[in-house]
Amino acid sequence: NMYKTRFIVTPLVALSLVACVSKKNKTTSTAAAEPVINLDTLVVKADSEPKQKIYRTSNARMNDILHTKLEVRFDWNNSWLFGKATIDLKPYFYPVKQLFLNARGMEIYKVQVLKDKVYYDLKYTYEHDSIKIDLDKEYTRNDKYTVFIDYKSKPEEVKTGGSRAISSDKGLYFINPKGEDKNKMPQIWTQGETQSNSVWFPTIDSPNERMTDEIYITVDDKYTTLSNGDLTEQIKNQDGTRTDHWKMDLPHAPYLVMMGIGEYKVVKDKWKGKEVNYYVEKEYEQYAKSIFGNTPEMLEFYSNKLGVQYAWSKYSQIVARDYVSGAMENTSATLHGDFLYQTDREILDGSRGEDVISHELFHQWFGDLVTCESWSNLPLNESFATYGEYLWEEYKYGLDAADAHSYNSRIGYFAEANQKQADLIRFDVVDREDMFDGHSYNKGGQVLHMLRKYVGDDAFFASLKLYLERNKFTSVEIHNLRLAFEEVTGEDLNWFFNQWFLSKGHPDIDINYTYDDIHKQIKLTVKQLQDFSKTPLYKLPVYVDVYFNEGKKQREKITITQARQEFIFNAETKPMLVNFDAEKQLLFKKHETKSLDESVYQYKYAPLFLDRLEALNAFKGNLGKPTVYETVKLALKDKWVDHRKLAINLLQEIAAEKESELKPMLVNIAKTDEKSKVRAEAIEFLAKNYKGEDLSALYQQSLKDKSYAVMAASLSALAELDAQAGLAKAKELENENSDRIRYAVMDIYATHGNDSHNAYFVSQKDNFTGFETIGFLNMYAAFLKKCSDETVLSGATLMREYAKNGSNVYVKYYAQKAIKDQLNRFQDKEDELTVKLEAIKKANGDATATQQLLDKAMGTKAKLKDIYNAAQ
Repeated sequence: NMYKTRFIVTPLVALSLVACVSKKNKTTSTAAAEPVINLDTLVVKADSEPKQKIYRTSNARMNDILHTKLEVRFDWNNSWLFGKATIDLKPYFYPVKQLFLNARGMEIYKVQVLKDKVYYDLKYTYEHDSIKIDLDKEYTRNDKYTVFIDYKSKPEEVKTGGSRAISSDKGLYFINPKGEDKNKMPQIWTQGETQSNSVWFPTIDSPNERMTDEIYITVDDKYTTLSNGDLTEQIKNQDGTRTDHWKMDLPHAPYLVMMGIGEYKVVKDKWKGKEVNYYVEKEYEQYAKSIFGNTPEMLEFYSNKLGVQYAWSKYSQIVARDYVSGAMENTSATLHGDFLYQTDREILDGSRGEDVISHELFHQWFGDLVTCESWSNLPLNESFATYGEYLWEEYKYGLDAADAHSYNSRIGYFAEANQKQADLIRFDVVDREDMFDGHSYNKGGQVLHMLRKYVGDDAFFASLKLYLERNKFTSVEIHNLRLAFEEVTGEDLNWFFNQWFLSKGHPDIDINYTYDDIHKQIKLTVKQLQDFSKTPLYKLPVYVDVYFNEGKKQREKITITQARQEFIFNAETKPMLVNFDAEKQLLFKKHETKSLDESVYQYKYAPLFLDRLEALNAFKGNLGKPTVYETVKLALKDKWVDHRKLAINLLQEIAAEKESELKPMLVNIAKTDEKSKVRAEAIEFLAKNYKGEDLSALYQQSLKDKSYAVMAASLSALAELDAQAGLAKAKELENENSDRIRYAVMDIYATHGNDSHNAYFVSQKDNFTGFETIGFLNMYAAFLKKCSDETVLSGATLMREYAKNGSNVYVKYYAQKAIKDQLNRFQDKEDELTVKLEAIKKANGDATATQQLLDKAMGTKAKLKDIYNAAQ
């Protein structure tokens, strides 16, 4: 598939070319005059009429909210909020006689205007989730006016939607409001993105709106509250309630307003005199600083790196149960899902939430301080927050950690790109919720990294500083970012932004090189193979490292601009390796063939995470070659933890052949590697490949490891070696407070257990929340396959509750699937017994026992069908 270089013709360019050609024809043609067309009689066929394409504009601004004051109280039993909103506004530019406010699922009691300290009723219409208010007069842009609305929010009656990233748009959530679930703290929290805060207060629910706000939250005195800005006062009321006054003095978008309420413990921290607080349930109070403790250092790092200090008066983080997403960057008050909860021992195996914590904090600059003006421009929020994760990893844990994180993000993009490809900035998106995908997050982060590599660190961060300072407290589109980079660098960067932000797809590149021994030259041939009818012909500045003996190298900088392009480099000797994209900066599909010797050399001498990973992946299936085997053994001591794990995994190929050498080597790794993930991987390798009493001793000893990952691997390994010993040890660990151990115990029971272990699964169901519930459901479903009919029916009944009341659609789906799998299993059993019964009858044998088994199977199947139908 070879293409010559050709122009990329955009619709505007095409239109201008047509216009030029038409004009030229009219002035130079000697042909007969064109016929006159009578427009009055022209008939256009219906199927040829042009149709307006989707174009998601930024919302027009007719009125501008200056300040919102809210007074809220709650009916926990009915999941209602009673609110009073006082909204200060002005016309944006043109005179106005009406005000439109978003207000979803409310009862509106009163709408008034404030004039001379007196409230006057206004006429209004409330329909289609919008309040249309007739103002008392026409207001100009020089006027300000105040509207008061008395209302009730009923979130449980709102027709809800959602997306893959945010599974519900109900806006206001009452969690266990009546306290019926003794394992879950009653709480209230909000989720505003994209257009959901208008469920609980009337507003112009648009990302290009800006306002200050204050909230008076009245709750029972036992509750702690959180909102944006500062807690300015707390008033104890005579009825046993308390009113907290939160005030946000700097403008931000309405979707970033938040509330969090519950019996939280507040663990206090500080950064440069500002409060940094962590709101957690009592059980996790002692672990709060282990979970969130890097936050002050992150604030310092980001402020210094960007050259723009954290803008808000405080920074708090709160953890919510049954949250509908991962986390949300509410201004100065981020809300996290409860997956963040970990004990100190669990954190030994790696923080589940550090990337999320850094992501949401970086949003306080990119998304909160400067906000995308429309959801079509969402990458200006999410791509930056994703890249904020990279920057923190790079600073705190080193380049390998950052590049490993980037690699995983890249995989996420390519997985999605196999299903769809879209512009990063999408004005043709059908639903704004569709913007929350692997393009806005994963691809966008990769694009920002390429931009950084192209302009250099100094220019990259100087450009971000200019972008933030110029646009703070405002909304932006992609061109604001481009103009900031152009002003700093002095270079027209339309080419970069057009191909990466405003076009879909990615390069598909074939790389090949030859060495001319006579002329002492390397010829590097690069071909772009992507479909140019859908994807741009890219301009790709990139580095090529040419390696010679003992790691010596020369670096060449090239810029690819053609579909097929050759580059010539001088070289006195044949290179050991030509390393294309030496900085590993490009987001592209690479087609390249290297010899095993080149891959061995690359692992040893090319320095980056991805260099070594590419080499290790090239070794799969080739461990029989001595140089490869020795290199993989070398990789067992790689400085990056996941490369050591991969090296262990690669050795599976020759585990039996090299037992005498590998077994003691892996035992030593299981005992001594500094990373628990590697120790656990070594134990899993040993359990899969080798037997022996010496290993039983290792597993028993490793069960005392502080790491739950090592404990879980050792428990599973012990059960693999001796099922009864594994069952006995699993019984001892049933009360261990770790999901890793719970999964290991459940897996042993699913493999070796019986009906007596059903009680353990039932007792553990409340320990899994959110997406972790899916793992529990799958484990339980596997266990039920080896149980009696009575236990299966009991388990299916439990599954039915998840199918009907699961915390998200995925939990509901897997619960329904688990019941359906059991139903199918009993259908297969019925079919098998039916065939067997017919054969016995045909042979005039005694069919009594088989008939009883069939009757029982059919009865169980019928009950499972009833349970399944009830689960829909």
